[in-house]
Amino acid sequence: MNSLVYAMIAPDDPALAALIAHHAAHSATHYPGESNHNQDGNALAAIGAVMFAGRLGPTGAVVAMGGYKLIGPDAAEVKSMHVTEAARGQGAGAHILTLILDHARRAGARQIWLETGSLPASSAARRLYARAGFVTCPPFGEYQPDPMSIFMTRTL
Repeated sequence: MNSLVYAMIAPDDPALAALIAHHAAHSATHYPGESNHNQDGNALAAIGAVMFAGRLGPTGAVVAMGGYKLIGPDAAEVKSMHVTEAARGQGAGAHILTLILDHARRAGARQIWLETGSLPASSAARRLYARAGFVTCPPFGEYQPDPMSIFMTRTL
């Protein structure tokens, strides 16, 4: 997996569709529908999400993704972070998250938030976010308290 190529990708790019679907299926396996906040590529495009992908070579399969959307003049939210099982533990998630944080900062965001799952299936994601400086916080934006969700934030 050392040969991953990272780049910005349109949220509705067909190359991203399989990983978005895999991400949604993973969430649906572990969390009830009312606790899932996944969006497909068209929905991510409609909200203006900026997405990044890690591919197996310049035109290979997308095995890592993540992005963000601006939620205010100086605020952003991480969206749709996912790394395939085969690519986990090799820094792909950390690399995607760094791309997100750097791009959001350049876009004017000074604070960034995220929602992730509270169950063991999301423990690796929570560790990744904590290593990147995120801390738990109350629900933000339109999110409501949910025992299946953990909310996190950090300054950029």
